Amino acid sequence: MKHTRGMGRVYQRGEKFWIQYSHHGRKIRESSESPKESVARALLKRRLGESGTGRPVGPEIARTTFEVLAAMLLADYALNALRSGARVKAALAHLRGFFTFARVPDITSDRIAAYIQQRLAEEAAAATIHYELACLRRAFNLAVRAGKAAGVPYIPAIALDNARKGFFEPADFEAVLKALPEPLRPFMRFLYLTGWRAGEARGLTWAGVDFTANVVRLEPGVTKNRAGREFPFAAFPALAELLREQRERTSALEREQCRIIAPVFHRHGKPIVSYVRAWAAACKATGLEGRLVHDLRRTAVRNLERAGVSRSVAMKLTGHKTEAVYSRYAITSAADLSEGVAKLATLHSGAPGSRSVLPFQSSGTERAQSGV
Repeated sequence: MKHTRGMGRVYQRGEKFWIQYSHHGRKIRESSESPKESVARALLKRRLGESGTGRPVGPEIARTTFEVLAAMLLADYALNALRSGARVKAALAHLRGFFTFARVPDITSDRIAAYIQQRLAEEAAAATIHYELACLRRAFNLAVRAGKAAGVPYIPAIALDNARKGFFEPADFEAVLKALPEPLRPFMRFLYLTGWRAGEARGLTWAGVDFTANVVRLEPGVTKNRAGREFPFAAFPALAELLREQRERTSALEREQCRIIAPVFHRHGKPIVSYVRAWAAACKATGLEGRLVHDLRRTAVRNLERAGVSRSVAMKLTGHKTEAVYSRYAITSAADLSEGVAKLATLHSGAPGSRSVLPFQSSGTERAQSGV
């Protein structure tokens, strides 16, 4: 059939019409899956328009399914050795339940909005839905990069109210600590003092505790953000005493059991595997039911803020990678607010120690010049 050079052509093969066009010097032939020439011409016009944007075009995009997106996402996690493999698989399970057999062109903004409505109807947490959508967005970005999708559909945002709220005052923490089994007490106190993640502290070995340099170290690759970390304790008596007492207890157990105990925190020489039930029972017994172990990390951040430690230093100590995340942990309590208002009241009252504003008095020369 007649066609204009560079504009592709429509031709018939059997009962169906096909189109032919070029994209980046590559000749592409695609079936319109229709016996009508008008349908084929409309498809050709759309493909030429897509080609003009510089994005991938062709039948391979139309054949890309959700399963292809899921496979690319899992491969990316495996390639980069990311630690959220289990979580992303759970997210994909929910997405798969809705987008099963869907092709990339069919995963539109409308269908994504319908997915959100379904998950909300299932009473899924907003943070969970937010993560699932982030996985879908990441999968589309990977597909675009690989030439298997023409673009990323608009994915609506989910409003999150996940500001950190829980923290411990000293008396509350000590009460919970007493209600815990003895082997867990040094572990929890360490979290309270340092603000480290529970998983990081559980994996800490004596090789990472240097009593000569008075520093606790985590090697690169073992933390959540894979960065190494140091926490000096020479000027922190509470932490230094905790570590030395734990070293003495561990050495006594090593002599008793005739073996080396590598973990700093352990249950009678065995690694701490789980503490959830013991922690929940201790909180319930002290009237603090619902508090999380993670609240100890938030408390440590608040204590650093109260102590006036600069955020750049505090983030290195606790292992927060961005200030945006760190600031969500910098909790202000009612006591902090009251203290701030008290300082403001002192300023306004003119009490001793407050700054006073004195009336301006001109010098003698100025008075003479003004004729006063």
